[in-house]
Amino acid sequence: MTETHSTAARGDSGPEAARLVASRVLDVPDFPKPGVLFKDLMPLFADGKAFREVVDGIVAYHGRDGFDVVVGIEARGFVVAAAVAYAAGVGVVPVRKAGKLPRPAHSVSYALEYGEATLEVHEDAFTAGHRVLVVDDVLATGGTAEATLDLVERAGGTVTGFTVLLELGFLGARERLAPRPVHALLTV
Repeated sequence: MTETHSTAARGDSGPEAARLVASRVLDVPDFPKPGVLFKDLMPLFADGKAFREVVDGIVAYHGRDGFDVVVGIEARGFVVAAAVAYAAGVGVVPVRKAGKLPRPAHSVSYALEYGEATLEVHEDAFTAGHRVLVVDDVLATGGTAEATLDLVERAGGTVTGFTVLLELGFLGARERLAPRPVHALLTV
């Protein structure tokens, strides 16, 4: 397994959590296109003990009573969101790409490096005052995260936290999302 970490792995939950995530990340060169180094977290998801530690760490960080529902961002964010929601005993809500939800939905479009994308959430996904924890696998430039956080708020949710397993810190998304706090288990 190609490891992403060094002995100085860093993250918002401390070096032990950062090393755990880093030890389960595979670097895949030239995916999805030449010149891109893809960070594959599937080995983390496949390792039950490590995945449980990560999920328990996310719940502990935010507090079991710190949120009413977990939002997962399509698609790998669904894996994390479902596990965190189950561990905390709360519900889970998907934020999907346009056209994937069967009922009326709020939507938000945002710019990508190569065009535009649209995300949606059901109109009835949140009730007024719902405290929402948003989770995803990787935070890169922050466009998808920013759109999701805005969408949750427009749909009536109150974002109480945003957590990712891996943050590509050199892309500056944390600054883009400010003043909203970002919690990353591993920052590279």
